[in-house]
Amino acid sequence: MFIALAREEHFGRAALAQGVAQPTLSAAIKQLEDQLGVMLVWRGSRYRGLTPEGQRALVWARQIVGDARTLRQEMRVARMGLSGDLRLAVIPTALTVVAELTAEFGDAHPNVRFSVQSKTSAQILSMLDNLEIDAGLTYLDNEPLGRVTTVPLYAERYVLVAKAGHPLLAGPVKWGDLGGVPLCLLTPDMQNRRIITQHLLQAGVEVTPQIEASSIVVLVSHVVRSNLATILPIRAAEIFLKGDDLGAVPLIDPDASHVVGLVAPHREPFTPVLAALLGHARSLSELDHS
Repeated sequence: MFIALAREEHFGRAALAQGVAQPTLSAAIKQLEDQLGVMLVWRGSRYRGLTPEGQRALVWARQIVGDARTLRQEMRVARMGLSGDLRLAVIPTALTVVAELTAEFGDAHPNVRFSVQSKTSAQILSMLDNLEIDAGLTYLDNEPLGRVTTVPLYAERYVLVAKAGHPLLAGPVKWGDLGGVPLCLLTPDMQNRRIITQHLLQAGVEVTPQIEASSIVVLVSHVVRSNLATILPIRAAEIFLKGDDLGAVPLIDPDASHVVGLVAPHREPFTPVLAALLGHARSLSELDHS
């Protein structure tokens, strides 16, 4: 309940997330404070944040809850073999890739169930901290990750995607050629969008997209039905390029790439299921680890 309160920053929302009444949650937090002999939460007419002692207690709370989950799963594995739930959060540009990680693993371990959510890179890190997910698929080399365990999987490269017949599909396109080209792009809270904006600015191009969306499906549907083009990682685009409606060409100068991989809490021992997934991810990595 304390972790939920720190995450939600609101007594009512935290109680709802825990499936209890607000007075029950408030009483539990007060009981924890009495046990520890310190005030954990600044109180007023509403939640006002954690005290310094509360911030330190939150680190321990996450570790304790994580360790308890690991213990329970290890005992279950001793009884039943590898089984349980694996909760993943994935950046939108890697959603078409996640099956490469989960499908073969699921075939080998049929008693493991996956849930997959689409989240921004920042949300993935926050959810790892708050024990809301077990692992994430995100960028590893563009923005700070903090203290996490990482397994690089592949290098993302970019293509311009447009409707068949678009004049730019005749050959490779330079980033600097995109000035004045009507584009639809992911929203600015997405790290992919920040990466694309960075490369465009370095090429001297400042773009104001006509459409911004948090979904690649929304972007591609607009490309199919308009004169808009979009910029996608080639692996995210491939699933949409199987018909004759769309085409794609590489973006060069620079031939930019960014590493995408699995991230997990920096905590050992891992749960048996997560340890197995990390090992499977290492076996799939396309990057040279020498």
